[in-house]
Amino acid sequence: MTPQPTVFLVDDDPAICRALASAGQLLNLPVLSFSSAEQFLRCYDRSQPGCLILDIKMPGMSGLELQKRLIDEGIRLPVIMISGHADVRIAVEAMSRGAITLLEKPFQLDDLLAHIRSAVKRDAENRASQAQLDQVEALWAQLTPKEHEVLELVRAGKSNKQIATELHLSLRAIEDRRARLMKRLQVRSLAELLQLPPLRPGRDMANTLPPES
Repeated sequence: MTPQPTVFLVDDDPAICRALASAGQLLNLPVLSFSSAEQFLRCYDRSQPGCLILDIKMPGMSGLELQKRLIDEGIRLPVIMISGHADVRIAVEAMSRGAITLLEKPFQLDDLLAHIRSAVKRDAENRASQAQLDQVEALWAQLTPKEHEVLELVRAGKSNKQIATELHLSLRAIEDRRARLMKRLQVRSLAELLQLPPLRPGRDMANTLPPES
């Protein structure tokens, strides 16, 4: 069962924390408040869906520093920046790192609610896309090196006959490898095979590949 989305708030202003708790009630979403970026990092589990409302300037680690830390750690939790004293440079930096928006205090409740809805929706879409990629990469891992070799040539647009010539193998051998790799990847046609996303850069399958058959 998918956990309920949560609105995570990092702000050292108790009044803002109380106001955001009320906003969460209007959206029927739980709100978890943290008084510092360090406290949030200690408690947050990346499997928890939702969004992050983040004050830019706080004692200790700033909101911009926390945003960068999350990016560096591969955490794609959508961020809504808030600030009582933002400037153009800060706004540009936050948005360039993927923040949904930057709201200046005091902000309109309706604006905040709309951005929270957008952020939670984006997070659900990101997680669905990531789950699909993880599933495909699990299938990639089942291919042998020889099947990978044939797959890359198929994706390059080459026919079985051309692949057989290039690899100095019989046409039957290529047909057999192609049939096996399509079965492992759970696709039934060339069109489905070509629609699969490629392996993400930096992923090393050497330690996960099955032995050659």
